[in-house]
Amino acid sequence: MDWLDHIRWDRDGLVPVIAQEQGSGDVLMFAWMNREALARTAALGQAVYFSRSRQKLWHKGEESGHFQTVHEIRLDCDQDVVLLKITQHGHEPGIACHTGRHSCFYERLEGGQWQAVDPVLKDPGSIYR
Repeated sequence: MDWLDHIRWDRDGLVPVIAQEQGSGDVLMFAWMNREALARTAALGQAVYFSRSRQKLWHKGEESGHFQTVHEIRLDCDQDVVLLKITQHGHEPGIACHTGRHSCFYERLEGGQWQAVDPVLKDPGSIYR
């Protein structure tokens, strides 16, 4: 797979990945992929990440049902960051964050403190099995 060799993997064999919602342009999440995760993502057309904490592949939505259909896979100019253009499934509006929010980027710096500015759309306790 020559296209995988074009990527500048870090010393742990990982590359940072940004998931951006195709329709709205919202940045939903940041994660990591190894070669196998990126190859599976390209083959399946669904996002498969690498969990650093669990040291294993993580098919987004496998527990929550909130899958990501991948429309485009892009690589930045330094070949060290991947951008996925995705559609978030499983809830309307889509939930990408394990906190039950649309985006993982739900806190904003206000007056020197982080404030949650986006609502919880669904209780995480009811999402994960």
